[in-house]
Amino acid sequence: MIHRNAFCWCGSGKKWKNCHFPDEGAGSFETLRKRYLDRYHIIVKDEQEIAKIRRASQVTSEILMEVARAAKAGVTTKELDILAAKLCDKANATPAALHYGEPPFPGNICISLNEVVCHGIPDETVLKEGDILNIDVACIVGGYYGDCSMMVAIGEIDEEKRRVMDAAYDGLMESIKILKPGALVSDIGKRITEVAKERDCSVVDQFVAHGVGRHFHENPQIPHSLNRFDIPLVPGMTFTIEPMINGGTKEAIISKSDGWTARTKDGRPSAQWEHTLLITPSGHEILTPWKRIS
Repeated sequence: MIHRNAFCWCGSGKKWKNCHFPDEGAGSFETLRKRYLDRYHIIVKDEQEIAKIRRASQVTSEILMEVARAAKAGVTTKELDILAAKLCDKANATPAALHYGEPPFPGNICISLNEVVCHGIPDETVLKEGDILNIDVACIVGGYYGDCSMMVAIGEIDEEKRRVMDAAYDGLMESIKILKPGALVSDIGKRITEVAKERDCSVVDQFVAHGVGRHFHENPQIPHSLNRFDIPLVPGMTFTIEPMINGGTKEAIISKSDGWTARTKDGRPSAQWEHTLLITPSGHEILTPWKRIS
């Protein structure tokens, strides 16, 4: 159990309670957990919950990798969705996206092609040379959730698509580097924005990342753009980071026909990568250890 009498993550040699503890005078882990639930509606997880979230995230990551490897020219996005369903069944996992929300999402996973920012619905569209796609997998395993996504390039892609894919990936990984107790939620969006501007890209602000673990979507919201969510990170927080980066304007338009598919307003490409993260006493842990293949 995480306790305030542990040595602080910053290396000062002081106990956490006397150094970077987020609230002077707070007591035990249970006191911290109650305070964060009361103040921010954030569920700080204990060791047993973390173990279950870690397992769910591992399974989710493995399914994502298998589906990503199957994404080739000539394959339909529906075929990838069917594969994901079979992999979930084999792993005793439940697709978290299926029938989620209003209107109920009709796919087991989200597959977002080219100018689709997020929430793309699998269908009979055939993948072709030059496409980029985001595959977003979320699973329930043993009552707990894991959530992650990655980009796949189909053959050779143009310079803008490569730039957007790389900016989104680097934004994710650079923002993960700053995660540790005492860092602020707002620091994440600040770092992602810096990376996007360096690559002449924009950051979508209509959608955010989120806490995850006990539920599919929990507090806190994790904006990827500049924001004032100055909530200190503490050990036991689990959440996603999933920057959506556009080649042109940041605005997205949601389909009126299906209520889900969000496309860039200007039709230029978009990219997104996602990990589920845990804040630890000494820093962070990536709970969804997928490996980039494109």
